[in-house]
Amino acid sequence: MTAAAHDPELGELPSWNLADLYPAPDAPELEAAFAEAQAKADSLAADYEGKLAGLSGAEMATALRRYEELSEIMGRVMSFAGLLYQQDTSDPASGQFFGNCQGRITDISTPTVFFTLEMNKIDEAVIAKQIADSEELARYKPWIDRLRSFRPYQLSDELEKFLHDQSVVGSSAWVRLYDEHLAGLRFDIGGEELPLEAALNQLSDTDRSKREAAGHALAGVFAANLPLFTRVMNTLVKEKEVEDRWRNLPTPQSGRHLANHVEPEVVDALRDAVQNAYPKLSHRYYALKAKWLGLEKLEYWDRNAPLPEKDDRKIPWTEARDTVLEAYGGFDPEMADLARRFFDEKWIDAPVRPGKASGAFAHPTVTTAHPYVLVNYLGKTRDVMTLAHELGHGVHQLLAAGQGELLSHTPLTLAETASVFGEMLTFQSLLKAETDKGRRKALLAGKVEDMLNTVVRQISFYEFENRVHAARKEGELTAEQIGQLWMDVAGESLGPSINLVDEYAVFWTYVGHFIHAPFYVYAYAFGDGLVNALYARYQEGEEGFQQRYFDMLKAGGAKHHSELLKPFGLDASDPAFWDQGLSLISSMIDELEAMED
Repeated sequence: MTAAAHDPELGELPSWNLADLYPAPDAPELEAAFAEAQAKADSLAADYEGKLAGLSGAEMATALRRYEELSEIMGRVMSFAGLLYQQDTSDPASGQFFGNCQGRITDISTPTVFFTLEMNKIDEAVIAKQIADSEELARYKPWIDRLRSFRPYQLSDELEKFLHDQSVVGSSAWVRLYDEHLAGLRFDIGGEELPLEAALNQLSDTDRSKREAAGHALAGVFAANLPLFTRVMNTLVKEKEVEDRWRNLPTPQSGRHLANHVEPEVVDALRDAVQNAYPKLSHRYYALKAKWLGLEKLEYWDRNAPLPEKDDRKIPWTEARDTVLEAYGGFDPEMADLARRFFDEKWIDAPVRPGKASGAFAHPTVTTAHPYVLVNYLGKTRDVMTLAHELGHGVHQLLAAGQGELLSHTPLTLAETASVFGEMLTFQSLLKAETDKGRRKALLAGKVEDMLNTVVRQISFYEFENRVHAARKEGELTAEQIGQLWMDVAGESLGPSINLVDEYAVFWTYVGHFIHAPFYVYAYAFGDGLVNALYARYQEGEEGFQQRYFDMLKAGGAKHHSELLKPFGLDASDPAFWDQGLSLISSMIDELEAMED
């Protein structure tokens, strides 16, 4: 693993300890896990293939429990391999280890592909009786319902097994190529060779000349690598279109909606509400920001520029930790206690290193272990917010673990709830403590920008994907065609106060969600709107809010979003629900405008 450059202003940054999963890549425990998984997979197939429809409810519950136990073993292995790889995607040994684990797990799980396929073939009346006859099986009903929602789109057993086996050299291989190539890029900014995360960080530097240099450097390297990124995008979008067509899925987005357990009309209502609000949100804010910076228009490299009033000091890691824990503790001490474990038990990897995965994430691993958080900490206020965000995920994953391996995973639309809520708690805590008018303005503006990035920008990303997938049906796309779609949606969403020069057309290339998880991005906007509504309830001081909130997180994937929101009097299917969340952003911009008077 490549060492991180130590910044004394930040203090000692933690690196995670993966020994809670396995001691090392060559550990005997890992080889034993492969052997155990193989034995369990073979026995599951021998005992149940072709027999699921004839089982009693109790027998089906036993079969499902065995399937869950196997999932846990394989999930632990791939979590370890994946996290090790994310620490340094440029390390050939880590890449080889990850690829070998992926291949072995795919081979081990092949005999078990029958399980979910066969469950979906069971007649509705039969599976209803099995569930009615077994209290243990009834607990799995939400998982069974989600599985069977894919029933109309299931292929033959032979084709499903082929797709399973082929995945390791299909989409997974293209994703890995993209990740490794992106992590290996270097950007020359002022004579210094920087990895992606550090180069992107320059776009929020106080010095405008440095921001411009960073923008040109990023654009130049992205453009030089455009043929590869264009090939990856074309291949993965086409592969998805082929599989969707064979499955008779009605739209490219349908698979994501089914996985998220959310109705298409709910997502459409969210998208329409955000797009209709562009003028009063992003267009208005960026016009205001141009005025603050003394510019007629912002260049694209000015979009995330700090305000002149902003405190640009680097925030030490210990201060970031204390800020988040105090904000969490102000909501409920239990929340802070759960988050504190990530610091105390080395569940966080924070330094920026060459080859390390960019961005941030919280990986739930498996319910018999614990989550791990990855951030790239550079000491900015935005990094503190990112830490609060990812710890929210981590707390959510810890609380949901009690549901077990199959029911703990929350659909993406709800998976962002705790993270965005944790961010909001941290922001409100900082805002309350700030007495200087200029720094308060900068803090408020920073939060508006984060919310615009979460809502407006992610919905524009979703729209970009919609247009790319639609256009790809007509034939292979050139880099210029993809770039034009990117420029179109960026112009619509960001508004006339940002000058999008031609070189910005290549900036789609570093947005990994387009490659890793098509149409994932609307979940961020869903989560932000949901949290804005939830936070409004919290501010009203309703008795028992904290307990209802924890109950919602503990439910994991065991309940539909309508059930989880009902105790708070909220309904995501109501178009007015989204307007309520967007009005919070608008009111913050109102407050910023009032500061000009």
